[in-house]
Amino acid sequence: MQSLLDILALPAYGLSTVLVISFLSATLLPMGSEPAVLGVIHLNPAQYWPVIAVATVGNTLGGVLDYAMGRAARRVASRSLPSSTENRALRWLEKMGPKACLLGWLPVIGDPLCSVAGWLHMPFWRCTIYMLIGKFLRYIVLTAAFFEGVQHLG
Repeated sequence: MQSLLDILALPAYGLSTVLVISFLSATLLPMGSEPAVLGVIHLNPAQYWPVIAVATVGNTLGGVLDYAMGRAARRVASRSLPSSTENRALRWLEKMGPKACLLGWLPVIGDPLCSVAGWLHMPFWRCTIYMLIGKFLRYIVLTAAFFEGVQHLG
């Protein structure tokens, strides 16, 4: 285990690991990037901003993939009549527009939210920018809360 942690502490491996994990965790795969982000920063505090930047980019690219899958799904799927709950959700999302992608970082609903934004053909770049902002703020708040908590425990 220590040798794995040593490898993750190396900037070359740590950042690429964070990129891959943050990308995959933003897709519909059930995993999170938080342990990798916090672990690499904990092992190499000098890499704080590069890790935040790489995690944000990787997670945003995963959200863009979700968006693209939603857009492609609409092209190939025949549109069925959604339930009243789905209708309310779609109306809310259409009303919010690309700003709803700020919530793309949320567990459980964030990834599908990005897919539905693609399904609805919302403006790509506006959605991507909102995803980026939301995901960046999430990593800043997450790391600040975690390391503040660690300081109080230590």
